[in-house]
Amino acid sequence: MTCPHRVATEHGVVPAPHVNTQNPVEFVFERQLKPRITPIKPAYVIPDQVDCAVIRYHSRRVTCLEFHPTNNHILLSGDKKGQLGIWDFAKVHEKTVYGNIHSCILNNMRFSPANDGMIYAASSDGTVSCTDLETGISSTLMNLNPDGWQGPGSWRMLYGMDINLERGVVLVADNFGFLYLVDSRSNSQTGKAIMIHKKGSKVVGLHCNPFQPDLLLSCGNDHFARLWDMRRLEAGSVLANLEHRRVVNSAYFSPFSGTKILTTSQDNRLRIWDSIFRDLDSPSREIVHSHDFNRHLTPFRAEWDPKDPSESLAVIGRYISENYNGTALHPIDFIDINTGQLVAEVMDPNITTITPVNKLHPRDDILASGSSRSLFIWRPKEKFDVSEQSDTRKIIVFGGDEKKRGKRSKDDYDDDSDDDKFNVKGKNVKVKKPVKQMTHRKAKR
Repeated sequence: MTCPHRVATEHGVVPAPHVNTQNPVEFVFERQLKPRITPIKPAYVIPDQVDCAVIRYHSRRVTCLEFHPTNNHILLSGDKKGQLGIWDFAKVHEKTVYGNIHSCILNNMRFSPANDGMIYAASSDGTVSCTDLETGISSTLMNLNPDGWQGPGSWRMLYGMDINLERGVVLVADNFGFLYLVDSRSNSQTGKAIMIHKKGSKVVGLHCNPFQPDLLLSCGNDHFARLWDMRRLEAGSVLANLEHRRVVNSAYFSPFSGTKILTTSQDNRLRIWDSIFRDLDSPSREIVHSHDFNRHLTPFRAEWDPKDPSESLAVIGRYISENYNGTALHPIDFIDINTGQLVAEVMDPNITTITPVNKLHPRDDILASGSSRSLFIWRPKEKFDVSEQSDTRKIIVFGGDEKKRGKRSKDDYDDDSDDDKFNVKGKNVKVKKPVKQMTHRKAKR
C-alpha cells in the first residue's frame, strides 16, 4: 500500500492492455510486430516534377514496372505486346527492348532472389519465363497452352505472380481461378494446380507476406481478396475472405510490418484492413477514389510507399480528368490511407494521357510512371539544384507514331484491349541513339 511505484487506476491510469488476453496471436502482434511501425509519422517526400522521360518507348501500352533491386537507375517495364524493356534513366537516351520473350500481355515481373540479373515474368500467353537481362536469353519455365490456340474456352492466361523466398517457388495464377507453383531451382512446375478463387474467374494479384512468406494474399474478378496459409494450401482452406462490391484489381500487405492490407477495387474504393489478426469481415476504412477503368487501360493499382515506416502513404493514378488552367489532366494521387486525406496530386501539363501504372522506388525518392507507351521519372522539386531548374530536362522521343492516319487496321482498334491475344514474335530491339530528341522546359503552374 505504501509502495511509491504503485499506480491507482481510479486516478485516470488505465491498466496495461492485453495482459489477460484470450488471443495469443493479437498479443504477439502488439508486442513484436507493432513496434516495427514508428509512432511518429515522418514528413512525406513527394516526387512531383518530371526529371526525364522516354516517349513511345514501347510499341503498345505499358502494363507493369519494376525497379532493379541493386542498381538504382535501372527500370524494367512490360507492355501489352509482351515486350520487356530495360531503361537506364541515368543515361536516358539508351533503349533496350526484348521482343521475343512473350507473344502477348506481360502482366507481372519479379526479380530472382538468387540472381538480380534474372527476371521472372508471367504473360497472357500462358507462359512463365526467366530472362537474362544482359543477353536477353529467355527460358520457359511453364507453358499452360502447349497445343496453341484452341479457342477462348481453353486458353489459359497468367496474371498474378509472386515469389516465396523461403520455399524457393514462383507462384502464378491464371484466368480460371487456379494457382500454380514453379520450383525456381529445377525450373519446373511442382504439385498440382489449386483452385483459390471462383472457377472461371481471373486471379489478377498474388502477394506473399514480407515477414511471414507462408501467408499469401490473392485477389480476383470474383469480387474477393483471400488470405491463405501455404502450409495448408488446398481448395477450401482459405483463412479469410475479404469481400468487395466489384472486381479487385490488387491487394498488398504493408511493407514494414506485413500486418495491414490495402486493396483496390473497381467500385472506386480503396480499402484498408489495419490488422490481419483481427476481424477481417469488414475493412477498417474505405476511401473513395476515381479509378474505375475501361478495357483500353491497364488496371489501376494502389501501392504502398516502400520507404514509409509509418505505412500510411499510397500512390495511385486517377481516371477522371481535372481542368488545370484549361488543360484536362489525369493526376497521380498520393493518399494518406490512415485519414483518407489527399496528400498530393502530381501532374505535368505535357502529360495529357491517363497514368495507371505507377511504382515508387524502394530506396530513392523517385516515382516511375507508365502512361500509354511512354515512361516518366519524377523527383521532388527540392532535390533539383537552382542551376538544374533553369536548364532543360531531357525528354527523348523514340521512333515515329506507328499508327498511320486515315485507315486503321483491326489490330489498331483492338490495340488496347485486355482480351487480345497476340501471336507476333518480334526480335530483340536495341536502339542506341534516339531518332528524335526534344527538350522540355519547366512549366509554370
